[in-house]
Amino acid sequence: MAVATEDKEDYKPNPIAQFFRDAFSEMRKVVWPSREETQRLTLVVIGISLLVGSILAVFDLLFETLVRIIQ
Repeated sequence: MAVATEDKEDYKPNPIAQFFRDAFSEMRKVVWPSREETQRLTLVVIGISLLVGSILAVFDLLFETLVRIIQ
């Protein structure tokens, strides 16, 4: 009998399997956005990316022009 209780005390679950069990458990708790919210936020990200890209292009053109004038 003592051997059986020692086996249970020495038992350690596989850490990799435990990680995946915990990860799947957490994924079930996630509140996913609706399709409309996902589309709206995607458009926001694309719009901000285009804005930042345009600003960087203007600064690049400005600095290129300044370097040509200096040379």
